Amino acid sequence: MTQDKHPSGAPWRNFYGRFKGKGLRDSQQRYLDEDLAKLSPGPVSWEDNPERTKLDLNQIFGDRDVWLEIGFGGGEHMVHQAEQNPGVGFIGCEPYINGVAMLLGKIRDAGCDNIRIHPGDARDMFDVLPEQSISRAFLLYPDPWPKKRHHRRRFVTPEHLQPLHRVLKPGAIFRVATDIPDYVRQTLEEVPKAGFEWLAERPADWREPWGDWISTRYEQKALREGRTPHYLTFVRR
Repeated sequence: MTQDKHPSGAPWRNFYGRFKGKGLRDSQQRYLDEDLAKLSPGPVSWEDNPERTKLDLNQIFGDRDVWLEIGFGGGEHMVHQAEQNPGVGFIGCEPYINGVAMLLGKIRDAGCDNIRIHPGDARDMFDVLPEQSISRAFLLYPDPWPKKRHHRRRFVTPEHLQPLHRVLKPGAIFRVATDIPDYVRQTLEEVPKAGFEWLAERPADWREPWGDWISTRYEQKALREGRTPHYLTFVRR
């Protein structure tokens, strides 16, 4: 084993999020046991796919566009988009298993069949997505890591943005929503440097939500606590 490799061959990637919070309800555990494997996009983790073989998105979704949500929280937005866009395939990444269980319950209720789930780090997903295969990506209320010494843990850093750029199609839209002013600042600094253009011509373009937006529980918490949401739209050059 070398210093920069895991025994599985994976690069050492620090992960700073939560894998599991409070106990799952019996129904949520049942969703995980019965539904999660069926909704896998294929082998993503280094343990399951040490060769980092690319996923065959055409086999999963046919010739449909594929949209990616990075950290889907409780899954409200993903299910909303999947219901509104039945001709699009969706892949969601979320390491917090309680959120995965919540999404599975919402998928059961909605009956949508165009979602696939990776219950883990989005960086592992980037490894196995074909180049220029994703038509839209969402980063909605990501962990703000408010302390300055933790800013390198944020998603809007080259470690994440460069592989995101690689898997997005030219002209693909990348949406970011956050209520943290300093996260807005870092996003507007780092995302254009990674090969994206900010699509904003007037203040309403980042102050008003997208026309197909559904407010999430994270946004409702921000509003209750007096923070202002920002809605940033980029296009992949």
